[in-house]
Amino acid sequence: MLIGEEEIRNRVAEISRDVRDQLGELDPIIVCVLKGAFVFVADLVRQLDFPFSVDFLRASSYGNSVVSTGEVKLELDLQQAISNRHVLVVEDIVDTGLTVQYLKANLESRNPASVSVCSLLHKPANNVKLAAVDFCGFEIPNDFVVGYGLDWQGYYRNLPFIAQVHETDT
Repeated sequence: MLIGEEEIRNRVAEISRDVRDQLGELDPIIVCVLKGAFVFVADLVRQLDFPFSVDFLRASSYGNSVVSTGEVKLELDLQQAISNRHVLVVEDIVDTGLTVQYLKANLESRNPASVSVCSLLHKPANNVKLAAVDFCGFEIPNDFVVGYGLDWQGYYRNLPFIAQVHETDT
């Protein structure tokens, strides 16, 4: 186990306060990046006490591997227009930064008022694209992790904690 359930719960509460302080007056659209961020987004939005809407998109650069393929695919797009709206992209993890960089560029081309990024986990040692994270839960080492929405081949999303995976069949 890398990060325990209580530690996650406490950090999500802190992040929700930071999001409220910066975006609470702006009626933002909170964009959940599926599939991995769904648990984090659910816990985060339940603690927000201001007007916002939620939308979903799905992007992938992993396929069935534990390392990025280097190519981002947008598999599901937003249902709401974001022009002139403040957007908070919520990710499970920023690893290489490739997906976040792609999503920010894609969303910024739609003329939002702003685009911010919130990620539960960040691997700064592996962030080769130097993608900015405005709200960060935890910085972690460059190890493969599962739990709290993050998976390995579709499994382990239900773990209430974050665990390092020491051996995988890639």
